[in-house]
Amino acid sequence: MLAGIGAPSLDALFDQIPASVRLDRDLDLSPGVSEMEIMADLRRLAAGNRHADELVCFAGAGAYDHYVPSVVWALAGRSEFYTSYTPYQPELSQGALQALFEFQSMVCELTGMEVSNASLYDGATSLVEAVNMARSGARGRVLVSGAVDPRFVETLATYGRGAGYAPEVFVAPDGRGGSPEVGDDVAAVIVQHPNYYGVLEDVPAFGAAAHEGGAKLIQVFDPLSLGVLAPPGALGADIAVAEGQSLGNHLNYGGPYLGLIAARMADVRKMPGRIVGETVDVDGRTGYVLTLQAREQHIRREKATSNICTNQTLMALAATIYLAWLGPEGLAELGRQCAAKARYAFDRLTAIPGVEPLVPDAPFFKEFAVRLPRSAVEVRDAAIERGVLAGVPIGDGDGHGLLVAVTERRDRGEIDALVAAIEEAIA
Repeated sequence: MLAGIGAPSLDALFDQIPASVRLDRDLDLSPGVSEMEIMADLRRLAAGNRHADELVCFAGAGAYDHYVPSVVWALAGRSEFYTSYTPYQPELSQGALQALFEFQSMVCELTGMEVSNASLYDGATSLVEAVNMARSGARGRVLVSGAVDPRFVETLATYGRGAGYAPEVFVAPDGRGGSPEVGDDVAAVIVQHPNYYGVLEDVPAFGAAAHEGGAKLIQVFDPLSLGVLAPPGALGADIAVAEGQSLGNHLNYGGPYLGLIAARMADVRKMPGRIVGETVDVDGRTGYVLTLQAREQHIRREKATSNICTNQTLMALAATIYLAWLGPEGLAELGRQCAAKARYAFDRLTAIPGVEPLVPDAPFFKEFAVRLPRSAVEVRDAAIERGVLAGVPIGDGDGHGLLVAVTERRDRGEIDALVAAIEEAIA
């Protein structure tokens, strides 16, 4: 910044302020707190003036109650971004194009992959696009782990009917693992890590099985796990996809969200949607343009390589601002907080008589599944009466499975309240 305005130093910047009014001592301020903590304090104060009807959220299963900093939508909500049109004309759209280029760069850095596009509709349709990229020639079959989010599999089946394939789900014993049989007609093996039950999978083992059979490995990932977990690129994934809601986007009653997709450079020509490239203009100045895609990709369906081209640019912009706010150290700290708080909740819940891990002895990140001694729906509804959204009931055969997500927003008191609510509901 100093170089940009031509100031040689910070002292020189403030030269015009008389020395007599400058502070020559420390301000001796008390230690600061994060924006998240101060907002929580202010909400507690405000709750004294009205009925505190907001539930403490431990629900997850693909949509998570992460903290959204105020700066995200203060910037993303500006009119030049909020109402901007598709940036086909680079001479008029350098701001939007640069933001999308930064988004792509961040996704590549997060995933350890070489190329990304400027977002897709949501996580499930990103998986469809990954499969479209992987299918080629005689290789048309798609093998999916039984521990992948069922809604992703349903979406894949819906689009697959039109494309001429049906996803084949292989068993994930006890909610993890599995042994896909990869023949010479298999295009892709799909694994989720952390998986639908929150469990960490052995992704390199799936990659070895896929690659030995000549197929591609597609990994569904959690973007906010990558501060503490190895990225898909390091685990051997050929294509990585994710739901981007957790990156600065509110829950919003289910949307709109955005889809992330990243791949190796060898597959860049197969990548759908918009790709922004960095170039230089006639004067040698850095500029940004849409590249490697024909206009038909977006507006003439019969000519396009893909028909899922809806682009959630506003959500992608929010994700870019959020990741810039968070930074690498913040991403790691957030991951550590989620993991530690989830472990504390898991230990407290499984200490309740009759509550057991749904997937025994399994490592997890921020989400885990437990089996309750009574209906999970009944327990959830009873906990709601106590001000806690305890989790998401999941189909485990007898209806007693509950999926619990613990983000950085939850504090010890809220986790203890969750435990007390479930304990009372069971009793």
